[in-house]
Amino acid sequence: MQIRIENLDGISAAAQEFIAQMGDNHIFAFYGSMGAGKTTFVKALCQAMGVTDTVNSPTFAIVNEYDTPSGRPIYHFDFYRIKRLAEVYDMGYEDYFYGRGLCFIEWPELVEELLPEETVKVSIEEQPDGSRVVEF
Repeated sequence: MQIRIENLDGISAAAQEFIAQMGDNHIFAFYGSMGAGKTTFVKALCQAMGVTDTVNSPTFAIVNEYDTPSGRPIYHFDFYRIKRLAEVYDMGYEDYFYGRGLCFIEWPELVEELLPEETVKVSIEEQPDGSRVVEF
């Protein structure tokens, strides 16, 4: 599936389209270069799912947890600053990856060997015209 985001005005509609295609999947690994829009898209997803808290990049916290009206938590990971896999083990990643919450993971390439088989890989690429293409 591919979704094109022409500009920030279209990100809410793109998030709704993505959510409609999520199915029963609960782990999404977002790949893309620095500045491609991973965090911005995850913020849009959280808002579309009813998160009322401020959604920020968990770069320093590694994971942020958000409540949704449905009661299903969203776990937003940013593994950019991970130096060793031991850090991920220490945070108890299994509780997140194998729990009931949705997991949105930025910089998954740094922990790829720990990702469950059913992880949905999502790429976000900036196009020459400034638009983004989300593919999963």
